[in-house]
Amino acid sequence: MVPYDAPVQDMQFLMHDLGLLRSIQELPGGDSASADIVDAVLEESGRLAREKLAPINASGDSQGATLENGVVRCADGFSEAYKAFIDGGWNSLPFNPEHGGQGLPWLVGMAAEEMWLAANSAWALCPVLTWGAVDLLEAHGSREQKATYLDKLVSGEWTGTMNLTEPQAGSDVGALRCRADPEGDHYRIRGQKVFISWGEHDMTDNIIHLVLARTPGAPPGTKGISLFIVPKFLVNADGSPGARNDLRCISLEHKLGIKSSPTCVMSYGDDEGAIGYLVGDENRGLNCMFTMMNNARINIGMSGLAVAERAYQQARAFARDRVQGNAADGSPQTIIRHPDVRRMLLTMKASIEAMRAFSYDVVATLDQSRLEPNPETRALAQARLDLLTPVVKAWCTDLGVEITSMGVQVHGGMGYIEETGAVQHLRDARIAPIYEGTNGIQAIDLVTRKVLRDGGLAARRYIEEIDAVVALLDSESGTAFKALSRGLTTAIQALTKTTNWLLTESKNDVDLALAGATPYMRLFGTAAGGMMMARSALAAQAALQDGTSDRSFHETKLVTAQFYAENILPQADGLATIICDGHHALLALPEDQF
Repeated sequence: MVPYDAPVQDMQFLMHDLGLLRSIQELPGGDSASADIVDAVLEESGRLAREKLAPINASGDSQGATLENGVVRCADGFSEAYKAFIDGGWNSLPFNPEHGGQGLPWLVGMAAEEMWLAANSAWALCPVLTWGAVDLLEAHGSREQKATYLDKLVSGEWTGTMNLTEPQAGSDVGALRCRADPEGDHYRIRGQKVFISWGEHDMTDNIIHLVLARTPGAPPGTKGISLFIVPKFLVNADGSPGARNDLRCISLEHKLGIKSSPTCVMSYGDDEGAIGYLVGDENRGLNCMFTMMNNARINIGMSGLAVAERAYQQARAFARDRVQGNAADGSPQTIIRHPDVRRMLLTMKASIEAMRAFSYDVVATLDQSRLEPNPETRALAQARLDLLTPVVKAWCTDLGVEITSMGVQVHGGMGYIEETGAVQHLRDARIAPIYEGTNGIQAIDLVTRKVLRDGGLAARRYIEEIDAVVALLDSESGTAFKALSRGLTTAIQALTKTTNWLLTESKNDVDLALAGATPYMRLFGTAAGGMMMARSALAAQAALQDGTSDRSFHETKLVTAQFYAENILPQADGLATIICDGHHALLALPEDQF
């Protein structure tokens, strides 16, 4: 397998040239992230990914996690890599110094996280979940709960999990049956949860489970769900792990990919009942859990980007070395000279750069929503974040599958052979469109909760952002800027048309809107990616005019942006047609004819 090379230069370009870091540094609490510190974090995080995580990715896939007498044993090297991770302070990057965090922006933390996910997706899901648990407890935990759990979770000494799904419920969280019976200052939790990533492992001496359950007499559906902290080991007064709680992993799922990430079936309360502590108010658990879920949705979107980057690096290396056919002069040629291979590689490269720029821009908005002192400006940032979070999750993970599949195609028959490593990326990528609410659910969320609920206000504000970028493009000369202007203008027209259509048609029949939700999600992501590629092209042009020390990097940015404009943005028109007209046959076919 090709060694992983963290794309630090592209990350620095987005932070500095594109101005994403500067937008945070100007806010209270954001000035600690100096350019020098950020660059050092990116460089060292890339080193950790390259030297500690990437070398155990393929071996972990082959070995997997194993369950022995109720104990999950991680793949060889995983625990050692995790120790190096926490010893280096990496888990604490974006968190409050009050609990041992480094206080860096989420933008910096998630850029580092992209590298860990690219190097070893299965391993990196463990800290991803812990980060979500910390975010949830910082927002909703009591003072006592924060004092008990946050320091250990922030450091990574303990890990966290999310327990939502049950065998009979699937994505319908309102159908869960796990119950919580009050007993003094705690509750007794009884029930079973499935698909619990890193629910049991041997990398830390405690695991803090965040579990959704119902209290006696709770209303049916999602309105009757409460949230509980259920530690693997109860915590002593001095903060050390105490007695074993009544919970256990009863089996591991056998999966298509991420085989070294233990996906557990967890049983709570087989004996006296697992002790759990209520987070927030009874029957408000789903509201609290959404903090962790939205954090995870951005992180999982980042995983789609990350595994796509890993697949691209491997496909590029193969295409540079693989000799197939002869050039016009009869000399052997590598396949990177074949136009169709170049098409695939450039599609991968342009899509990845668009995904990265878009994702980082959304995470910068996350920082702004927390640091911005002006209430009105902060509310605008939150509305933008709410709108774009499902797009990050769904668009990036859909592309992650497509790009890793394309990586296999670049390899030809060799890509289908496990030994080359290309197919592992495809297998690992395939879970991401299902995680944290399937991408169909994300599309429904975008259309119903984010567009229809506010009458399209947030969506129109975002379209205005794209329009403002087009105006900047029109002030520049050059083929790339003309192509971007044409492509983005088409995308604006398509996004405006379909947004208005959804708002109008949903008044009579919401199924018409839902029938087009997934192509609308794809259209939104494609247009958003196009805007970020245009902004990147403008920043690259400015660097060239200022006399950049790396002309080839910035000139390549222009070519890649032009490719996106000419080969990806034209999809906008077709997607608009599907959204507005594709529902007729979709809704007409009788169920018994499927």
